[in-house]
Amino acid sequence: LLVPIIPALERRMKENPREGQKWMEKWTIILTVPMALLSAIGQVNIFNSLAGQSQQSVLSFVYGFTGASLLPTLTLLISMVAGTMLGIWLGQLISEYGIPNQGLSLIIFSGIVSQMPSRLASLWSDKQNGWWLTIVILAIMALTIFAIVYVQQGRRNVPVLFPGRRVGNRMSMPVRSNLPLMVNMAGMIPLIFAQSLLLFPAIVASYFVNAKTAWVASLASGVSSVFGGQSGWYAVMYFVMVVAFTFFYTDVLFAQQNYGETLKRQGAQIPGVLRGPATQKYLTKVQRRITFPGAFFLGFVAVLPFILNLFLPASARNAGLLITAAGLLIVVGVVRDTFTIIETELKLHGYDESLIKG
Repeated sequence: LLVPIIPALERRMKENPREGQKWMEKWTIILTVPMALLSAIGQVNIFNSLAGQSQQSVLSFVYGFTGASLLPTLTLLISMVAGTMLGIWLGQLISEYGIPNQGLSLIIFSGIVSQMPSRLASLWSDKQNGWWLTIVILAIMALTIFAIVYVQQGRRNVPVLFPGRRVGNRMSMPVRSNLPLMVNMAGMIPLIFAQSLLLFPAIVASYFVNAKTAWVASLASGVSSVFGGQSGWYAVMYFVMVVAFTFFYTDVLFAQQNYGETLKRQGAQIPGVLRGPATQKYLTKVQRRITFPGAFFLGFVAVLPFILNLFLPASARNAGLLITAAGLLIVVGVVRDTFTIIETELKLHGYDESLIKG
């Protein structure tokens, strides 16, 4: 997102894409350290807040930055930051020596899938409704995954005409091809954006729930209940923000591709459309049109756990779809991308296509 926003970054990426990418990766890792520290502080504060509500302490020491609490608190935070950096390092090793560009994705995938057995067990342990609830939720989950794959694979093929080539004294005919535009170019990023923004007010409000001033405590309690992730208003806001962020993020990604200039350099043209800015404007219009169903589908997937909870008994509400909506999108995306990369690598190493398929 910062590349099109900051002109210096955009210039660096255009002048030397490979060096620009390395520079970007280096600064991403450097900036991860303070971000991981802030995340660690936030997580520990949330644990302490939950512990205060349940009258049970999560930590074996008093959390704080003064007196005897300083050293154990710093040790805890440094350990959490070190764990984050270790995960990034392992992801880079997997990408370098295993499956290219999939290291961190596979680690996140493993973390998401590892939640499923315990949630299945909690569903099955419901003596009254266990067996049918498990079957229903697994069926809904399978249908949701099928729908996600169907939408993620959705393309709008825009016809493109490439100029013919001169071979000796003869001129070859123009080559007709297609430019595939994805129905859901944004992936699961809009869900992460929307979730982060909606949870932020609740995290801030949690610090003031026990305030001595009555109106401050009342306001903080109201904000926590609305943005806590359980209310109907939260589901409505979540849906609207996912749809809005899908359009926003797709526009940012599509502007970075700059298909109009790329096709112009290659001498290609969309039939009936002028080259250059007119092509980019036309493609942007088409992309926004096909993003419309993709955005609403993402919004529906995001609020599907809330809809399910309206019909599930109280004992099964924590299980939901076994994993979150964003988790489902990540799992489907990682599996699809990993198989595509493995298939490409096998073809590059000379394996026969019939062996790859089976």
